[in-house]
Amino acid sequence: MMNSKKNLRLKNNFFLKSFLNHKSILNESINLIPEIEKIYKILLDTVKKNGTIFLIGNGGSAADCQHIAAELIGRFKFDRKPIKALALTTDTSILTAISNDYNYNQIFKRQIKGLGKKNDLIIALSTSGKSKNIIEALKLAKKKKIKSVALLGSKGGLIKKHVLRSVVVPSIDTARIQEMHILIYHTLCEKLEKDLFKK
Repeated sequence: MMNSKKNLRLKNNFFLKSFLNHKSILNESINLIPEIEKIYKILLDTVKKNGTIFLIGNGGSAADCQHIAAELIGRFKFDRKPIKALALTTDTSILTAISNDYNYNQIFKRQIKGLGKKNDLIIALSTSGKSKNIIEALKLAKKKKIKSVALLGSKGGLIKKHVLRSVVVPSIDTARIQEMHILIYHTLCEKLEKDLFKK
C-alpha cells in the first residue's frame, strides 16, 4: 500500500512530469542526428574557409545566440584559437536604432547587409519558425550568397523554407525546444573544436 501511494505521488509530481517530458522529446530528437551532421559539415566548411558565423534569434533564442558565440570565440573543452562568430542580438544601440529608424523586422537584415559576405554562415534559432526579422535576414543572405541553417521547433514554420538545412525539434513546447537546441549546439561546438584543434 505504501509503495502504491509513493508511486501515485511521483506520477503527480510536477517536476517529474517535466523531466519525463524532456526525456521523451530527447528520445524523439535522436532521429535528428543525420540532419545535425549535415549542418555540421556546413559549419566546418565555413570555419575552414575563414568565414564568420552570424547568429540570430529572439528572446530566449537570442540568449542562445550569445551562448553559442561565446563557446566559439572563447573555448569549449580546451584552449585553442578563437572561431569567428558574432551574435547579432547584443548591440543595444544598433538594435534600437534600426528598430526606431526602420522597423524591428530589419534588425538582423541591416546587420547582415553591412557585415555579411561570401563564405559566411548564418545560424538562425527560432522555436516557432515564424520570426519575420529572421526571415528578412535569410532572404537577404540568399541574395548575397551567404549560407544559412536553422535550429527550429514545431514544424519549422516559414524559416525552414529559407535555409539550406534545418533541425526541427519535434515539440511545440518552447522550453523543451530550447533545451534540445542547447544540446544540439553544444555537440556541434564540441565536435568542431575537436576536429579543428586536435591535440
